[in-house]
Amino acid sequence: MSSAIPTHTIDRKSFIPLYIQVIDSISEYIENNQLPPGFQLPGEAELCRSYDVSRTVIRQALQELEYKGLIYREKGRGTFVAKPKIHESLFQELTGFYQDMVAKGHRPRSDVLKQEKVNANKKISAYLGLEVNDPIIQIDRLRYVNHEPIVLVTTYLPYHLCPELLDVDLENQSLYAYLEREHGIQIARGKRFLEAVIANQLEAELLKVDLGSPLILLNSVSYLPDGTPIEYFHALHRGDRSRFETELIRVKQPGELAQKILDASNS
Repeated sequence: MSSAIPTHTIDRKSFIPLYIQVIDSISEYIENNQLPPGFQLPGEAELCRSYDVSRTVIRQALQELEYKGLIYREKGRGTFVAKPKIHESLFQELTGFYQDMVAKGHRPRSDVLKQEKVNANKKISAYLGLEVNDPIIQIDRLRYVNHEPIVLVTTYLPYHLCPELLDVDLENQSLYAYLEREHGIQIARGKRFLEAVIANQLEAELLKVDLGSPLILLNSVSYLPDGTPIEYFHALHRGDRSRFETELIRVKQPGELAQKILDASNS
């Protein structure tokens, strides 16, 4: 699907650089769905004519739009509008992936790749407060949103807390909801850690991305109200389809500290 870019006038008297104006224009059309996902952008020459700017300006604008994940390029085919990224709550709400996606109007499901009783290694036992080789349940899931693979997640839980979990179908239900509903296990708080990694061969094949593509690694430890660790997971999210959001609150500084900050700024 392709057609011309809607008419847009560049303000040459503005202090805003021309390439930024082009970026803002195309971004606005994408956000308003005037350029829907899959739309093929015109070639550089046509964009130069549409915006009455140089090829250098257009190339810089397209490069920035690609960095932002708003467009993507296919060799020999052209430049296309990307699908909007899937937003997930990161820190302010301790929800599971399934609950988070349903709340946002998506249709999640999981392919369960592994659901077995295994022995905890040194790393996992430390996260879960167990001894090395204590029995745990390992669940590997490839998780889809609207039929598209988005995240590859491995979850570990102490076996003694919910051995029945080995036989539970987790393809179309929330693990957190099951634990609370069937076992009265309620997760009260958690710690989450975020970093950027690249996809290895297996991860690329499962997530339908190229080898070496950027992924977002989310590590998480969840706790019961009494502080007992109940779950550790690491999840690999597609970098081209995922966007995490959080809400920050400014905390008022104590009077003495605030005065030190003020004094430092005035010095």
